[in-house]
Amino acid sequence: MNKKELIEKMAGNAGLTKTDAEKALKAFEESVVDALKKNDKVTLVGFGTFSVSERKARKGRNPQTGEEISIPAKKSPKFTPGKLFKDSVK
Repeated sequence: MNKKELIEKMAGNAGLTKTDAEKALKAFEESVVDALKKNDKVTLVGFGTFSVSERKARKGRNPQTGEEISIPAKKSPKFTPGKLFKDSVK
C-alpha cells in the first residue's frame, strides 16, 4: 500500500474527504517527526512506539579495499510494534 492508497483507505474508514484524510496523515507525520527531533517518544497504546535510537561511533571496514574507516555516531528513528498490532498481523 502506498501513501495515496492509505489516504483513500483512511478517508473511507473515517468518512472523511480525501483532502481531509491527507491533511490528517500529514499532521500525524509532522507531529511524530517533531517529537522525535526533541528526543521524545510517541506511544500509541496497542499500535506501537516511535522513538529515537542512538548508535555509538565505531570502526568499520571498506569491503572493497579492507581499509579501516571510522563510522560516526548518529541517531535514527525506530518503531516498536505493540502487542495488539503484532497479534493482529499473525
